[in-house]
Amino acid sequence: MDLIQVNKESGGIGIITINRPKSLNSLTRAMMADLARAFKEMDADESVQVVIFTGAGRSFCSGVDLTAAESVFKGDVKDPETDPVIQMERLRKPIIGAINGFAITAGFELALACDILVASRGAKFMDTHARFGIFPSWGLSQKLSRIIGANKAREVSLTSMPLTADVAEKLGFVNHVVEEGEALKKARGIAEAIIKNEQGMVLRIKSVINDGLKLDLGHALTLEKERAHAYYRGMTKEQFKKMQEFIAGRGSKKPSSKL
Repeated sequence: MDLIQVNKESGGIGIITINRPKSLNSLTRAMMADLARAFKEMDADESVQVVIFTGAGRSFCSGVDLTAAESVFKGDVKDPETDPVIQMERLRKPIIGAINGFAITAGFELALACDILVASRGAKFMDTHARFGIFPSWGLSQKLSRIIGANKAREVSLTSMPLTADVAEKLGFVNHVVEEGEALKKARGIAEAIIKNEQGMVLRIKSVINDGLKLDLGHALTLEKERAHAYYRGMTKEQFKKMQEFIAGRGSKKPSSKL
């Protein structure tokens, strides 16, 4: 049985599933390396335009398998090729997390590495680093505070109390909360809406948003301006013609419903 499943659909959607449901999708070192390779493979495959990331059964990911903790934390943890979060951050295409059940510690960090999150109503996000004496290394200590605010992030991390899907949505961490069993369906709907757009620009917009988040606002606005100027300087007359044709074609279609 593949513990990390990779499926590529004809419509441009790739799905990566953590498939160890009897262990609530806890991660071994080998699974982490396989997960990193799966995201790298999705990036290289031009037929894949959006990636959905989910977990089998009643959990998204319950974190690292602590029965194999030493091999995980003392392994070659600095190798970017086997680090799933680094590979997620390098992935040019949008990643939609479909979160069912628990996303605990490393699972929480994998969720944080997604671009868009859909959660089932019973989903819970927990940071248990402090409870088990584990130092965060996949970004939770830095990313969460930038999304939900420093005070709330400190409470989540220092108490190890769960953040429910409804609260996570109110704080702007989760995009959509859906009924149990509906997360993957909602994620597909979002993916299909993204795929309808001009894919080159989808990649550029994801990149400028994510790169800009690492900067202060002034430098981020400069980054946007520089990339826009570079893009338009490089456009040919044929590309401008295709843009006009694309806009004209979209204008004749009935607007899609809200997300």
